[in-house]
Amino acid sequence: MAILSIQSHVVYGYAGNTAAVFPMQRLGREVWAINTVEFSNHTGYGSWKGKVLGGELAEELVTGLEERGALPRCEAVLSGYLGDAAVGRAVTGAVQKVRSVAPNALYCCDPVMGDVGRGFYVKPDIPELFKNELVPLADIITPNQFELEALTGIETNNIDNARHAVDLIHAKGPRIVLVTSFRSGKSSEHIEMLASDKNGMYLITTPELPIAVGMAGSGDITASVFLSRYLETGDVKKTLELCTASIFGIIEASWQVHKGSEAATGPMELRIIQAQKELDSPSHFFQARKL
Repeated sequence: MAILSIQSHVVYGYAGNTAAVFPMQRLGREVWAINTVEFSNHTGYGSWKGKVLGGELAEELVTGLEERGALPRCEAVLSGYLGDAAVGRAVTGAVQKVRSVAPNALYCCDPVMGDVGRGFYVKPDIPELFKNELVPLADIITPNQFELEALTGIETNNIDNARHAVDLIHAKGPRIVLVTSFRSGKSSEHIEMLASDKNGMYLITTPELPIAVGMAGSGDITASVFLSRYLETGDVKKTLELCTASIFGIIEASWQVHKGSEAATGPMELRIIQAQKELDSPSHFFQARKL
């Protein structure tokens, strides 16, 4: 069985498929990667080379997998940064093709649009594409807090508002919602994640690690680890705990390398390879509680 991952790709550093593919492989998943953009580095550096690869290429590659008879082996589709609306339509087509031959395959949508402090960093038509096409198609959606608010129009400055926003997402179709970063305003020293399914909503809290400005890839790796662990456990609470432990361990290791490097003048990069043991054997544990 395999995961079809349709995301951006960078040559240097970690973002999109560069951040997502290896973690899923380390957790025992075969991964078929389709890149939506090919950049020299992620945009947190302020400049980059490369281009958006476009929806036509993505569609052609999915057709090639279909012709090989591979799609029945696909257990999930994961999508992230799209580049443009044509890529979004290619993702829709890929999910429909996979489900036509593998009806139980999941679609995990990471609605990459922006972040708190940065605002939107995608083309103007992308948010509506997520709202109207991709979110209703998804089984799992993994927005950050900014993206949750953008999708629902609700300010999530407290748990009650966040619950209402998550319920609105469930009503659109996804049965599992993971909010990959959540701040209720109570503490600047901790950060939370929320996960919700038909059995309830779970909250997990960790210390907030110092992250250098411009770091990319944390949402991409979180979505990939959450999807992989959910395929393994089928349990949202356990998946949230395993995912949180791994991501915390990797970011902690990345920060230790970054702050100790004399050459650390640019954005902090995830140290996924160096900290890969955190993926399958995390050194931390955080307890999720049901709300």
